Amino acid sequence: MYFENTGIEDTVIDLNVLDDVMKKHGLVREGQWDYERVTYDKKYEIKEGIFYLRVFGFTKDGDVGAHDANITLLKPVVGKHYYPHGVEYGENEVFPNHLVKSCEQTLAALKEDLKVFEAHV
Repeated sequence: MYFENTGIEDTVIDLNVLDDVMKKHGLVREGQWDYERVTYDKKYEIKEGIFYLRVFGFTKDGDVGAHDANITLLKPVVGKHYYPHGVEYGENEVFPNHLVKSCEQTLAALKEDLKVFEAHV
């Protein structure tokens, strides 16, 4: 399930700052990157299953591996994890209301924190 109009889409921010801001909101990058893309995850283990709020980003001209990149954020998504296949985001998935609300709260708080840094890239 994609979250529309969160206010973080198309935000451009320095990777090192972004790592810190995302971590503050429970979103971690870990090993989920290549030299041009990043994925930040927040894991939810609830009675309905395991879910991940994901925020994707990419760089047009930087190098993620060298920690020298400005990241453009994309539309956030929440998906359900199925072992051993991975995370599904499809229309047939059921996302509990309390999960969606928590994700929306995280994204709203993230938006506020990103405003401070966006113009300083």
